[in-house]
Amino acid sequence: MLKVGVLGAGHLGKIHIRLLIELSDKFEFVGFYDPDELIANEISEELGINKFESEDELIDAVDCVDIVTPTLSHFDCASKALRKSKHVFIEKPVTQTADEAKTLINLAHEAGVKVQVGHVERFNPAFQAAVSYIKTPMFIETHRLAQFNPRGTDVPVVLDLMIHDIDAILSVVDSGIKRISASGVAVVSETPDIANARIEFDNGCVANLTASRISMKNMRKSRFFQKDAYISVDFLSKELEVVRMEDVNGESNPFDIVFDLGDGKPSKKVLLDKPEIEDSNAIKQELISFNLAIVKDLTPIVSLEDGYNALEVAQKIVDKLKATSSFEV
Repeated sequence: MLKVGVLGAGHLGKIHIRLLIELSDKFEFVGFYDPDELIANEISEELGINKFESEDELIDAVDCVDIVTPTLSHFDCASKALRKSKHVFIEKPVTQTADEAKTLINLAHEAGVKVQVGHVERFNPAFQAAVSYIKTPMFIETHRLAQFNPRGTDVPVVLDLMIHDIDAILSVVDSGIKRISASGVAVVSETPDIANARIEFDNGCVANLTASRISMKNMRKSRFFQKDAYISVDFLSKELEVVRMEDVNGESNPFDIVFDLGDGKPSKKVLLDKPEIEDSNAIKQELISFNLAIVKDLTPIVSLEDGYNALEVAQKIVDKLKATSSFEV
């Protein structure tokens, strides 16, 4: 049984703690560490769990470390754990800079351990169901809008929200990046609260991403367009819609939606599919997959390299935003 401990017991850290306790057939939950003594005492008493007095003490007591601290401390926490040959789960964004992430990659290779990055939308059941339909997308549009919450405003909205969609897009587009452009506005914080980015890939695919943390309503939707198909993923409601077009052979059903393309070309029939999605807790699923990667010696579904790639693109977008505005990171 893998002994696991959590670094960071804030809002998300507490969720991880509860889920790891639930996963008693996968992990032996040893305890947690949080530098805020008041929070640590409160959670320790509420859940009846062990709190450690330092990061080092926790790392020494476990086989794997779940890092759910503020991004600023990700690198220090992870490098300490990797230097002691501990497996690491680390929340997104993986680190503050791509150079830090590259250092972690080297440390992980030297230690021969597994590292998984918490890009949780990869485990959203709607996206997982969509992947089998997404073949060669040529245009992608994403909208990730959130109502204002002071938590997370210490970083640009690109690193807070858009990075989820960057990672998802990179996982389905098998191509290098040719060009990135972006614009954004800082409305209520010191860094952009709303941003739009355009990523042009070498294979001709274009992704248009919009993220906002000052929206009146929440929205997390992505749409993938490819030859003869359109795939719409609603990450919030966990729904998937697939619209496909195929040639009409023979007489069409009068209830079918048919496009007559003219010029002797075969007519196209529109097929709508809304697969039934089995609900699941995405955070729980990513922790289970982390366990399997360690136990079965598999490459994590969201590897450290994936986290690095998403962060590198996010940083390029942030650099474009900095070039057109006055904010500093």
